[in-house]
Amino acid sequence: MAVLYGRHYSSRYRAIAELISPGSTVLDLCCGPGVLYRRYLHDKSVNYTGLDINAKFIKMLVRCGAQGKVWDLRRDEPLPPADYVIMQASLYHFLPNPMPLVVRMLAAARTALIITEPIRNVADSTLPIIRWIIPLLTNPGVGPQPHRFTEQSLDSFLAGSFQTEVRAFLISGGREKIYRIAKD
Repeated sequence: MAVLYGRHYSSRYRAIAELISPGSTVLDLCCGPGVLYRRYLHDKSVNYTGLDINAKFIKMLVRCGAQGKVWDLRRDEPLPPADYVIMQASLYHFLPNPMPLVVRMLAAARTALIITEPIRNVADSTLPIIRWIIPLLTNPGVGPQPHRFTEQSLDSFLAGSFQTEVRAFLISGGREKIYRIAKD
């Protein structure tokens, strides 16, 4: 990801961290190795829990002093409540129908649901080598993830689906869009 995003790699993390109040509870879904917590939220004294299907990521996160659980979001079970529920660049894993998960995420969020998602995707590359390697790099451990959002399809899905305030903006570099869906 650092190579793909270049100098804009930290933009997503900084933007999310700015949306999180100090001392709040945070549930980070598909948290990976916990970069958001380790580099951007640790000093804000948040109560952070990361959920990921990959046990290696959870072990790395726990070694850093955060809470982490191996969790398969494809199972239809309630999520632990938190002030902020976050999903970073992983909603595409749940295409073609991510709405049941988004509903569970919103139910768990007390203050806001924050979703970031790529809108410029190298998976759409015309270069065969790129189209071959991207599925390998984006596999969370459950197989290839062939579907992606465009900015238009993501806006249509997220901005038009809720009766509450939805704030959306691009991160630096324009590769991802952040949505903050407020709770009433």
